[in-house]
Amino acid sequence: MKHQFVLVLDFGGQYNQLIARRVRECNVYCEVKSYQTPIEEIRALNPDGIIFTGGPNSVYLEESPRIGKEIFELGVPVLGICYGCQLMAHVLGGTVTSANATSEYGKTKTYFDKACALFRKLPDSGITWMSHTDYINELPEGFSVTAHTDSCPTAAIADPVRKLYGLQFHPEVLHTENGLDMLRSFLYEVCGCTGDWNMGNYAQTAINEIREKVGDGKVLLALSGGVDSSVLAALLSKAVGKQLTCIFVDHGFMRKNEGDEVEAAFRDWDVNFVRVNAADRFFARLDGVEEPEAKRKIIGEEFIRVFEAEAKKIGTVDYFAQGTIYPDVIESGAGDAAVIKSHHNVGGLPDYVDFKEIIEPLRLLFKDETRRLGMELGLPDYLVWRQPFPGPGLAIRIIGQITPEKVAILQDADYIFREEIALAGLDRDIHQYFAVLTSMRSVGVMGDGRTYDYTLALRGVTTTDFMTADFARIPYDLLAKVSSRIVNEVKHINRVVYDVTTKPPATIEWE
Repeated sequence: MKHQFVLVLDFGGQYNQLIARRVRECNVYCEVKSYQTPIEEIRALNPDGIIFTGGPNSVYLEESPRIGKEIFELGVPVLGICYGCQLMAHVLGGTVTSANATSEYGKTKTYFDKACALFRKLPDSGITWMSHTDYINELPEGFSVTAHTDSCPTAAIADPVRKLYGLQFHPEVLHTENGLDMLRSFLYEVCGCTGDWNMGNYAQTAINEIREKVGDGKVLLALSGGVDSSVLAALLSKAVGKQLTCIFVDHGFMRKNEGDEVEAAFRDWDVNFVRVNAADRFFARLDGVEEPEAKRKIIGEEFIRVFEAEAKKIGTVDYFAQGTIYPDVIESGAGDAAVIKSHHNVGGLPDYVDFKEIIEPLRLLFKDETRRLGMELGLPDYLVWRQPFPGPGLAIRIIGQITPEKVAILQDADYIFREEIALAGLDRDIHQYFAVLTSMRSVGVMGDGRTYDYTLALRGVTTTDFMTADFARIPYDLLAKVSSRIVNEVKHINRVVYDVTTKPPATIEWE
């Protein structure tokens, strides 16, 4: 796809994905690659700009990630962030030193030189997010200081002649005031970008490329009803129509009405849609099982078996489509960043499926871009903005053994919680919210009678990356309304509690 292009070189920083997301938010296409990418490959990519990420190392240590001077001789604007800023200074002849007196972590008042292109449109000072002990104590030739703090004399540096800029702080995090404006200034004022990356253009280009690749071949997609697979189904439908077969395995642990909603969403699309109602099989396999990991493994294995049986009816398939998105690619390892998890979207391909190639049309998109693409393709809001939902579904939101009765109880209670959150206008502010049916029963009173029924736990969190999370501060009045509705409208629940634990030490899900 021909777009203006910015290359993000990863030096092991924790915010590498976030930098790329912020660049994309400015409507400029970018990709994250390892700092070890050969200079010949970088030259062939012909980027309009290059951004160095942060990293945990000290540039003056032998084992630290390095890059050669050649990259600064390409004539391409470079922005170094944190470690990237220090690395630029170090490679070009400056000096980086460790001095505990200049350590800065967290929110820091910073003073800007507004003559610098990155700060021209900003106030004279603002809060930035710092995370460093090392600092640049001697600038390379041609550079000048463009920002400072009370502790750090070189909070930003620049050589405008060569279009080289460095920020000691992190403009990509929300804690840095006007950080996105700084990045936008680098992209537009320094790199000359015009913002030609948008979902309308991407959708049409992706459709054309899929048509060219697939030709008259058959495409198979395991449709979960989640955001990624639903958007992919819509994209493939636009591209190849009836050549696509979507197999939706309803394991019986979906949220209330969700299986019907998925089916309704794709009923009128020009695809072969197969819904498999396999709840009885899954309930039978889970009979008597309580341990969470055992539940997950059984459900994953049974899903593959059901999928195999249905796919076998189709015969030879030319392409197997997966909803891999860009964070999956990055998390599987880039640069010196740790491999967070190796991704495989269907949990293991069936052995017998005969196909030429796996296609992953969303692999360049972040989650928010995937949602925007879904809107562009005409998917309904309830699919595009679907809450994150684990593959095993409500089976791991029921503590202990799973029964159809417990699933029905949780579906009704969870539906009320989600409905009230949406009616309160908080459905986009709380990043994940759901109900958990605990195995605990307690004494209650309804009318003049004694009850002995289940305790329901509500969970709501705010997070930027789902690696850490804080509990959402849902207003008490709203929690009271939710609790009242649940105990009055859902049988067998007589107590509602709210989980106020962060991640860590807890996880977002209970199982």
